[in-house]
Amino acid sequence: MSIEELRKKINLVDANLIDLLAQRRELSKNVIQDKNENNNPIRDEKREEELLNRLVDLGKEKGVDQHFLTKVFYEIIEDSIRLQQSHVLNPSKENSKNERLTIAIQGIEGAYSYLASQKYFAYSNKELEFVSKKLFSEVVESVEKGEADYAVLPIENTTSGGINEVYDLLLHTTLSIVGEETFQVKHCLVASEDVSIHKIKKIYAHYQAAAQCSVFLTKIPEARIEYFADTAMSVQKISEEKNPEYAAIASEEAAKLFNVNIIRKGIANQDENHTRFIIVSRNRIKVDNRLPAKTSLVMATSHSPGSLVKALSVFDAYKINLTKLESRPILGNPWEEMFYVDFEGNTEDENVQNLLDDLGPYLRFFKVLGSYPSQVIKKTKLNPNTPTEEKEESNSILKEIQKPIIKKSAKSKSYKLASREYKEEDTIIKVRDVEIGGSDFVVIGGPCSVESESQIFSCAHEVKVNGAQILRGGCFKPRTSPYSFQGLEWEGLNYLEAAGKEYDLPVITEALAPEQVQRIAKQSDIIQIGARNMQNFSLLKEAGKVHVPILLKRGMMSSIDELLNAAEYILAQGNRQVILMERGIRTFETATRNTLDLSAIPVLKELTHLPIMVDPSHAIGERDKIPPMALASKIVGAHGIMVEFHPEPEKALSDGPQALRYPQFAKLMQDLKKLQV
Repeated sequence: MSIEELRKKINLVDANLIDLLAQRRELSKNVIQDKNENNNPIRDEKREEELLNRLVDLGKEKGVDQHFLTKVFYEIIEDSIRLQQSHVLNPSKENSKNERLTIAIQGIEGAYSYLASQKYFAYSNKELEFVSKKLFSEVVESVEKGEADYAVLPIENTTSGGINEVYDLLLHTTLSIVGEETFQVKHCLVASEDVSIHKIKKIYAHYQAAAQCSVFLTKIPEARIEYFADTAMSVQKISEEKNPEYAAIASEEAAKLFNVNIIRKGIANQDENHTRFIIVSRNRIKVDNRLPAKTSLVMATSHSPGSLVKALSVFDAYKINLTKLESRPILGNPWEEMFYVDFEGNTEDENVQNLLDDLGPYLRFFKVLGSYPSQVIKKTKLNPNTPTEEKEESNSILKEIQKPIIKKSAKSKSYKLASREYKEEDTIIKVRDVEIGGSDFVVIGGPCSVESESQIFSCAHEVKVNGAQILRGGCFKPRTSPYSFQGLEWEGLNYLEAAGKEYDLPVITEALAPEQVQRIAKQSDIIQIGARNMQNFSLLKEAGKVHVPILLKRGMMSSIDELLNAAEYILAQGNRQVILMERGIRTFETATRNTLDLSAIPVLKELTHLPIMVDPSHAIGERDKIPPMALASKIVGAHGIMVEFHPEPEKALSDGPQALRYPQFAKLMQDLKKLQV
């Protein structure tokens, strides 16, 4: 038989193999439909094991190598599992074949993000349209604005580690992680012509790609590295320039796409070079409990010895496996860290919900970034000599040993997270070097409004020299009359921030609207939510998404229960740094601006673990009566006070009658220091 005839027979066998694989995939679809109807597990590992054992035996009879056979069928089984998982996640996809998905990526066609996207969405049965961006921040923004359905972002690499810029974006975005994909990166050196590497004078490369190929690059020290925004764009560049002395680091796929030469393959420091990508969307997904799931969250532990160890011990108590723990500095808070955590588990599972519940007391901030199907499909192990009954007995014993201890929740309250039942010990909130909620009595002082740069700097000087700890100043003012001074807004915040830096003081200012919160959090150490906004639930929720402390004032006609429920809105979003403030309530009494309810302090200390402060300035409204109420606040057990003062109260643009004069503020600080409680 001639070589041509043999090749024809091989081609016929290959075509039959493809037909059989297609038939097998159709059968897999029928299987998952049956599993859905009967709510059966996606994977039947016992069935997989029996299948592989039978195929190995059959292969021996046919003279097929066992390793080769199992390698092929591992791929077939994985494809079947992914196909079934995709059907569970998108049950209506068969009726929407022509639907289009828009994917935002950093880079262009041929980039690794592009290749990973094609791999992840291969089972979606939908047409893909790509939105190319230069920056990761632009990729995220395109999904936030609705320009794209999904964003695909690289999060970590087995050679160069975590991609910090993406981690930082996850902290502030409203998007959720809905999937992951691991892509094997095979870096190549490509050029417009097939030349020796020693003739290369310039190499275009993404900085991550250059880091992953650093060992190879030392072999051509004469070549200058020029960093590029994207691997595929660097290939496009040399394709356009057609300079044989210029090269790029990119994938084989990108080289083929732009029709350039691969002059060296496999140039990464490690042969097994994989990048993990995350898929993010505007909407969270609920993962079917039959699918293996992973959850990602970001958390900041409380300022106390062993707090991280205590937090991690909760995972151990619930027998939940951590797959990643990555630390990142908190921008604007030197030497403080956020921890990014991945663990095996589904937030729809009661065990994971209890874990998150018990984790809370050890954290001052946390945010669930998403719960999504894990793409790591564990291979079925071949154990042909182990009897089935013995395996089942072993598994039942193991399950009994690993059964988590579920913490019984205390008597439920509408403000569970704020309650003493949830956390017995006092929450101490650290703002730079100031601890609120501990043994020190904290004084926040400053003008009602930031009126000018010179005014706020003068007030900051008074705060510092008199021993107060935090500088306040209103930049956005909610006023009863629309004709009253509304504040200097962002200009005022710039002045306040500058004064705080000059005198090394933390600063606090008020946010009036949800859209202000994220921006104010970048400049202010504490965000105040005033009495008028205590039940502005949109504002409370947004405040719960930032990691700076929130000072929440009691509403003028609000009960203690309503105050704690308002705090719960913030706590439930993940920000566990809430300071409560009693500022007086409206009663039938008109002798003072409001009635200062000092009885609320011991009541709140019994009900909640959160710090409690007092604002006598707004309660009384008359400067001469403020000092005795400030002293009384310390006596009844408040953790601190906030008082207003002004260099010239008569000329103040807001609340002049309640602003202390500088000498009054100085005397109050002396009296507070003398007062022993």
